[in-house]
Amino acid sequence: MARRPQRYGGHGESGGSGRSRGSRGSRGSRGDLVVVLDCSDLGRSAGFWTAALGYVRDGETTGPYQSLVPADGDGVELLLQQVPEAKPSRSKNRLHLDLRTRDLEGEVARVRLLGATLLTADPLTEDGWTWQVLTDPDGNEFCVVRPDPAYWER
Repeated sequence: MARRPQRYGGHGESGGSGRSRGSRGSRGSRGDLVVVLDCSDLGRSAGFWTAALGYVRDGETTGPYQSLVPADGDGVELLLQQVPEAKPSRSKNRLHLDLRTRDLEGEVARVRLLGATLLTADPLTEDGWTWQVLTDPDGNEFCVVRPDPAYWER
């Protein structure tokens, strides 16, 4: 189970940087969604995910945690949690990230240059959506997805 760093425990605090994170400060009863991702090397994982998502590090590393937030301050926080055990190689993630793009081939090539590993030899397709499955440097699966063209018209 993920534990929150001490600096995230306050009411209405913005972490270490003072940046706004979407609805922070107007929480109501729902709170904020934070996606926690286990990793073995905080620096390597932070480098990969900041480049892949266009996020920035939010403050300094706090123990086994590094917070990543959208550069523009609007969106979901990704909290990296360093753990001692590796991800079992044959087990599928129960939760994964999707990176939606108009340019599937270009985005797959870009994240592979950042250190991602391609798992699917050929793109998968369903209901007009096409995707490739990859892993980050720690073996966590994610998909690069080209939605049906109607998705971009919404």
